[in-house]
Amino acid sequence: MESTVQKKETFSEIINSGKVVLVDFFAEWCGPCKMMQPILKELSAVVNEDVRIIKIDVDKNPMVSSSFQIRGVPTMMIFKDGHIKWRQSGIQSAAQLKKVIDAVR
Repeated sequence: MESTVQKKETFSEIINSGKVVLVDFFAEWCGPCKMMQPILKELSAVVNEDVRIIKIDVDKNPMVSSSFQIRGVPTMMIFKDGHIKWRQSGIQSAAQLKKVIDAVR
């Protein structure tokens, strides 16, 4: 699992990579967002390497957050081939996320 988008890759390049990408839009000050961290670690241990999990800090990346109309955190989005396949705000369990990822693959 990656903590932030690396500078050498743009957000657009990541979501258009051909892999399923789970994006966690979060904020450092958000209590529920902190609860997602161990859930995402658990998820990353059970999904294959063809699924990429990234975290986007809405305060540090306002352009990306605004372009997807992120109004609350945490908000999870799943992309495949650059298209949004699923979106949900609030805490999600690893099992729920895996089920959605499996359906998108």
